[in-house]
Amino acid sequence: MAPEAKPKEKKEVMDKCKNPIKDLHIRKLCLSICVGESGDKLTRAAKVLEQLTEQQPVFSKARCTVRSFGIRRNENIVQYIVHSGNFGFGIQEHIDLGIKYDPSIGIYGLDFYIVLGFNVAHRRKKQAKVGFPHRLTKEDAMK
Repeated sequence: MAPEAKPKEKKEVMDKCKNPIKDLHIRKLCLSICVGESGDKLTRAAKVLEQLTEQQPVFSKARCTVRSFGIRRNENIVQYIVHSGNFGFGIQEHIDLGIKYDPSIGIYGLDFYIVLGFNVAHRRKKQAKVGFPHRLTKEDAMK
């Protein structure tokens, strides 16, 4: 008689069948600081982003005039860097990231937006729909 095959644990089987395509990848990381006004405060906030990423930030302009906030149309009010949403969070002080405090710059809050996954559905050539088993869910992103 042939020896009986031992049932393998589910974890061992899952490790062997693990598909490398299903691994999570960060497609894009966006950092932004919204100052709300142009001038010296905006340039100091741009220095903070430069220290963090070693890249030149891009400035965004106001779409319309808001008198109560003192914002005019086409005035630079935001700067951001796209470093490469699905997941985002913010911090109140940029010095929490380990950057030394510089009194000439001040303290600014940052917003982080992380986009997970591949660029299959958004690329120009050979576009394809991402199949149901390969889609990233909110639970996958939170892990």
